[in-house]
Amino acid sequence: MAALVVCSGGLDSVTLAYRIAAGQRLGRLLSFDYGQRHRKELGFAARTAAALGTPHDIIDISAVGRRLSGSALTGPEAQEVPDGHYAEETMRITVVPNRNAIMMSIAFGLAAGQGLDAVALAMHGGDHFIYPDCRPGFVDAFRRMQENALEGMWQVALEAPFLNMDKAGIVAEGARLGVPFADTWSCYKGRAVHCGRCGTCVERREAFHLAQVADPTTYEDPDYWRTVTKA
Repeated sequence: MAALVVCSGGLDSVTLAYRIAAGQRLGRLLSFDYGQRHRKELGFAARTAAALGTPHDIIDISAVGRRLSGSALTGPEAQEVPDGHYAEETMRITVVPNRNAIMMSIAFGLAAGQGLDAVALAMHGGDHFIYPDCRPGFVDAFRRMQENALEGMWQVALEAPFLNMDKAGIVAEGARLGVPFADTWSCYKGRAVHCGRCGTCVERREAFHLAQVADPTTYEDPDYWRTVTKA
């Protein structure tokens, strides 16, 4: 069984790629350029593919992404990415409408066309509060839809092993697998180094702390996370 791993270049999806590779089931990586403010993450996905010796596709859907307005991550009128804890209401502005459904539809088509029998995704328990397309209900519904879309022609499983795991659990899993965490990118602001203040940076820093794993990430503001998590 060989899987296509949807890999953004972030900590979660890179850890998933290493997990699938450890089981000798990695078929290829797939990334998307959807016009995201932090598109530098794609370079980290490419590093992961090179490290694991697997093919890597980057699909350009930026023309679509530019029209998915209302998010701080896309569109010419994109608002500033807010600072604060990942679970705060202010982070809702980072939702990109239907992003996962669009990417997953493409991923399943590619997996079927290339003879792969699974698509692996890294959505996790910490995403549930903000992102509707990362919740178990969405995953179950998409799985049923995809089974109907390919029925009688192809069988492609949907795997989301981190769906009920928190970020600290993913960091612990990555440490066990020897994931080079320095070669992952989380920050939504996409500057030279992680800002340390946006929701994804705060969540990342807190996760390393909770997992008791050394964080190799360079942050512009390495201590801000303590202010919003009261750690």
